[in-house]
Amino acid sequence: MQRYFAQTKEGDYFSLKQEDYYHIKTVMRMNSKDKIEVVYQNEVFLCGLEFHEKEILVKAEQKQEGKEDVFPRLVLILPFLKEPKMDFILQKGTELGVAEFILIEMDHSIVKIDEKKESSKIDRWSRICKEAAEQSMRTSIPMVRIERNLNALLELPGHKVLCSTQEREKTIKKLLKNVNICDTMNVMIGPEGGLSKEEEKYFEEKGFTKVSLGTQIMRVETVPIFLSSVIRYEYME
Repeated sequence: MQRYFAQTKEGDYFSLKQEDYYHIKTVMRMNSKDKIEVVYQNEVFLCGLEFHEKEILVKAEQKQEGKEDVFPRLVLILPFLKEPKMDFILQKGTELGVAEFILIEMDHSIVKIDEKKESSKIDRWSRICKEAAEQSMRTSIPMVRIERNLNALLELPGHKVLCSTQEREKTIKKLLKNVNICDTMNVMIGPEGGLSKEEEKYFEEKGFTKVSLGTQIMRVETVPIFLSSVIRYEYME
């Protein structure tokens, strides 16, 4: 069943985004009395559609029971990347349960984001996460934001992890054995070429734990998928 995220609720009726109404009518070709699922404030409702001459109404019929998988809240700290790679990470990371994506500029970053274009970039990335959340039947949409102040990363709650190609002893597997299921995990992933030595030293001194992901060197777009999958496997009930 198709799922959408509601903007507001008045009485028994939900308001969706205009692009959702277009998708319902033009892409899915739904009609009056067809059913959809609507997520509002992390709760899922079975809804019926009412087609009128100038609008489509979405009426709640029944609250759905259920829960999402339980594992640590995963926050990915990523470099700016070219659009195809960024889109892939956002889509697949959302499907795998990532709670938040934080984008930062790193020493080896090739892509730079003009501050004047930040708003349009965030809108586009958020739309990708919304569509992936609907497709994967999530009850929440990951947040996407750009952080220019690296010191703000030091204040993030939970465990702070840095993926390093230089680390050999401490693996992600060993780390996860000591992380409680209720914890937040903030994981920093470097760009092509990895984090610089200066960056690794700085963040390690500020409380980030360096971990190895194994002996193979993965592409930057592969790492978030690997990490999300490992964490889901380790903590899924």
